[in-house]
Amino acid sequence: MNRNVCSSPLALGLFIAVTTLCGCDESSDASSRVNGSVHVPAGRSAAAADTVNGGIDIDANAAVTSAKTVNGRIMLGTRARAGSLTTVNGDVTLSAGAQVSGGIDSVNGRINLGDGAFVGDSLENVNGGIRLSAAHVGGGITTVNGDIDIHGDSRVERGIHVQKSDHGLLHFDTGVPHIIIGPGATVGGELRFESEVKLYVSDRATVGHVTGATAIPFSGDSPPH
Repeated sequence: MNRNVCSSPLALGLFIAVTTLCGCDESSDASSRVNGSVHVPAGRSAAAADTVNGGIDIDANAAVTSAKTVNGRIMLGTRARAGSLTTVNGDVTLSAGAQVSGGIDSVNGRINLGDGAFVGDSLENVNGGIRLSAAHVGGGITTVNGDIDIHGDSRVERGIHVQKSDHGLLHFDTGVPHIIIGPGATVGGELRFESEVKLYVSDRATVGHVTGATAIPFSGDSPPH
């Protein structure tokens, strides 16, 4: 994952989306606009939900092929579905039972997955915490500077990767990331750390091979402060 924001595929794709949207009549499609929020009502289906400056709310049991914004959050309601979710500056939240068949990508923003949420591909960000509560991620988790908190009966396939920052990377130095694998959680594949982290692993969790960090075991619901 190349996180040079000026040249990454994510930034390029969003630039193309911006230029495309600027040529559209905003009133012609409520799910595509330049400025303002996008709302897909409960139980409805839409094609791509796109905006540049605004959030995207996909209500319960609604569905979109994809959701993209530059400056804004993305909220997926209970049992809502999407093909992929992408933002540059904004949080991404999946409510209970929400499903994303592809991946979730945010540069500067938190990623939160509720009980029973499912992501078929990867979770990726640079800055911002990633939290799972009894969720399933099929394509691994990648971050540079974010805390990761995996709790409940969560399952992550294809491991965790904390990348080392470089000079071309836009990130905020918020200290050493804390990686918590809580009781009942399973992380398959390699847990690979290219920079310093604090890795806490419950004595009731299952994890794959760890590279670049030493796991600190703990008992109980959470590690000691």
